[in-house]
Amino acid sequence: MRPSLIPPPVWALLFALAMWESGRRWPLVTIVAPPWNRLGWCVMVLAFIAPFAAIQRFGHAGTTVSPHQLQAASALVTDGIYAWTRNPMYLGLAVALAGWAVSLGALSAFAGPLLFVPLIVRVQIVPEEHALRQRFGREYADYCARVNRWLGRRTGSRPARRPTAADRSPPPSSP
Repeated sequence: MRPSLIPPPVWALLFALAMWESGRRWPLVTIVAPPWNRLGWCVMVLAFIAPFAAIQRFGHAGTTVSPHQLQAASALVTDGIYAWTRNPMYLGLAVALAGWAVSLGALSAFAGPLLFVPLIVRVQIVPEEHALRQRFGREYADYCARVNRWLGRRTGSRPARRPTAADRSPPPSSP
């Protein structure tokens, strides 16, 4: 099971272009009129917080960011943004597309993010999850049990915490 040869940001760009074209040719009805449609730009800017946080965590862990080089993954990142979502980069792309739909304002544009999510799950996320299960085994299964694919932790779970200096120090000797 291999991920799509088309990188996820390219998928998002193709969807954004299709949304623009559908809004231009078949607007159906405007549901977010000016000036309110400008809020879509704010959503698009905020959408990139999660992907940037994810890239930072990958860099800190010294592992690959590329979804096409899963065999090069040297660490399973489960802290930071990954304590809240298993797919912050794809979540960011989906939220950016939702913001783009708001900025376009046409009802037809909202089909973009609604179709992007199941497509990216099928062509990218499921193959990645399969590869990560093979690579990290029980550790990845436990992580999946704690954190939802898109957003939120499972009931009764706590986010992974970073080890502190106290965790690394030897236990005190008894008298």
